Amino acid sequence: MNRQIMNARQSKATPVLALAGKRRVVLAVLISVLVLTCLMPVHAPCAAANPQQPEWKAGVASTVITPERSMWMAGYAARTKPSDGKVHDLHAKALALQACPDRSRGNAQGARLVIVTVDLLGIPRDLRDWLQEQVYQRYKLPPEQLLLNASHTHCGPELNQLMAFVWGLPPEQIELSRQYLEELRQKLLQLVGKAIENLAPARLGYTHARAGFAMNRRWRTDGGFHISPNPDGPVDHVVPVLRIDSPDGKLYAVTFGYACHNTTLSFYKFCGDYAGFAQQYLQEAHPGATALFIAGCGGDQNPYPRGGGRSIEYCMEHGRTLANAVEAALVPRAVPVRGPIRPLLETVTLEFAELPSREQLDQQAKSDNKYERRRAEVLLKELAETGQIRRTYPYLVHVIQFGNDLTMVALAGEVVVDYSRRLKAELASPPVWVAGYSNDVFGYVPSVRVLQEGGYEAVGATLYYGLPGPFAPSVEKRIVDKVHELVDKVRVPQNK
Repeated sequence: MNRQIMNARQSKATPVLALAGKRRVVLAVLISVLVLTCLMPVHAPCAAANPQQPEWKAGVASTVITPERSMWMAGYAARTKPSDGKVHDLHAKALALQACPDRSRGNAQGARLVIVTVDLLGIPRDLRDWLQEQVYQRYKLPPEQLLLNASHTHCGPELNQLMAFVWGLPPEQIELSRQYLEELRQKLLQLVGKAIENLAPARLGYTHARAGFAMNRRWRTDGGFHISPNPDGPVDHVVPVLRIDSPDGKLYAVTFGYACHNTTLSFYKFCGDYAGFAQQYLQEAHPGATALFIAGCGGDQNPYPRGGGRSIEYCMEHGRTLANAVEAALVPRAVPVRGPIRPLLETVTLEFAELPSREQLDQQAKSDNKYERRRAEVLLKELAETGQIRRTYPYLVHVIQFGNDLTMVALAGEVVVDYSRRLKAELASPPVWVAGYSNDVFGYVPSVRVLQEGGYEAVGATLYYGLPGPFAPSVEKRIVDKVHELVDKVRVPQNK
């Protein structure tokens, strides 16, 4: 009897012991998987999918920045009254990108990049400084990972306080400008955060096309160079395109550029000019996609035809031409753009040419030319407060490398086309995208050729921007040398 009971107990215990053993095995396996998972890098799944092409994340955001009140408009000194309505809304847009880690340089997290585009004449340096500080504090995004670009539309609000004074705006308009700038700061800060918040899996590709309505505007006459169509002058008709697709192949966003002033229009209604229409047409053709425009080196380029009684028609036609160029670029298969992102943002010191003396400024302060008079007042105040007139300008050079597939060079100011043509020729492969009007729009940036020729872009425009004078002939070499220095740092040899 006892043996039967023991056998019965053993027969019942065997499945229990077996089950317990299986549980211990399963538990051991789960612990092993958990430990291995904890030891893996955060971005390991990104690299494991395809080591040759890390996955991207992309996020976009857009906000309307059209002033809610009538305001003085930027871009033309001859204006005599504030704005009167709008053609369409002005926008600020943000594209956030994040790729896999850069293991070749020991970067375990992978850099982000946020590109912010605005339908405005320019970006004052103090706006850039404020925004980069706030973005770093709130989103831990370093300055080199934030790129700002203005479309340079001449049908947006004036927000540069120095220019507002030089141009002689009424006090109430200067106050409206200050208030608008404060509102814009907060909108841009929220915009950056929204784009980062929207980060989701995506694919990137680079392609390009051409558009021909930009024409060199420096026409030689017996009296020097004047702004007029020059069909034989240097141009850059390339339309660079960065397409962002969702994993299922749907166009999520498209960023495109062109080297040309946004000056088809010269009236009193807010409008993004041809670049605004191009973005509008692309978004209508691709519902759900966001189109962002990056202004190129168009300091000495104008859209032709322009102005006159048909200006709005010309503007829409130029916008359609540019949108069609982007559509053409989207037809062929884009070259895949891989990570990681390697951005650098540094300052190079540019020298001004010989500065005016105290006696010359005193004389200019009595001038019948109100712009010359007010510029002299600005410089005399600077002289009184600091004991000297600034002799240099801290110029921002921004270089962003996308893996080994694309190099973006973003230059401050109204850069003439010579810089784009030269840098593309010297930097060669991989594709090079050169933008102007980036991070700080403080005045024109002439090449040595333009300086030697003289004219508005070399000398005349310094009056309206409140600069002490034209740049020294070293300006081109210093900028180009700095670009080469940064490109050498961010480009990784193919065999690495």
